[in-house]
Amino acid sequence: MPSDSAPANRLQTLTAAERPQERLEKHGPRALSDSELLAMLLRSGTKGHDVLTLANRLVSEAGSLSGLIQWRPADFKKLKGIGRIKALQLITVMEIARRTIEQSANPDPNPLIESADDAANYFRPLVHGLVVEKFWVLCLNRKNRLIKCVELTSGTATNTLAHPREVYREAIKESASAILCAHNHPSGDPTPSSADIKMTRQLRDAAQAVDIQLIDHIIIGRPATDPAGLGHYSFRAAGLI
Repeated sequence: MPSDSAPANRLQTLTAAERPQERLEKHGPRALSDSELLAMLLRSGTKGHDVLTLANRLVSEAGSLSGLIQWRPADFKKLKGIGRIKALQLITVMEIARRTIEQSANPDPNPLIESADDAANYFRPLVHGLVVEKFWVLCLNRKNRLIKCVELTSGTATNTLAHPREVYREAIKESASAILCAHNHPSGDPTPSSADIKMTRQLRDAAQAVDIQLIDHIIIGRPATDPAGLGHYSFRAAGLI
């Protein structure tokens, strides 16, 4: 018969030298497993769910530590032992991790953006873990150096995009000579929808009216789920610009 007693607290079964905090102090963070690092953030569990078990469940449910970057507060709160405050703390840490990845992947604040490949390499860290569509405008100078990356919209999983009026307003505001637009498909498949195609044509036509070059409009996905295997779609390469 199953025991009615609560599961053993894993921390209490460890010697002092085996506990994450002591190992962290003695050997540094690299000595800790993913679950132990999470346990250090969580600090405490609940009755019947010690912090190490809770941390292990988080990693297991997400598939990996990096998988937690995609989680929202509601996902964290599904696990017993994580309430509103802990969920928000974890979301904050994951957002810090995501932004660190972005900044380390794009150390040059004014990179040269001349092609869809250049833009895809720039945006890939930005779209990592996103579960909604976002639309960006890269404002470029006459030498195609980045002046500013503007996140114009952030929508639901099925609705984002932007009006050309807002796109070129940002370009004019930044005195850009050219722009490159981009948005992501959270599904990973960058194949354009009819709405994507319609908007791109509007962007192309508006570019002529304001005399600002539209270098490209790209959709960022993932190579594994892209029928073409590239991980992104270029409207210029497709002949629509």
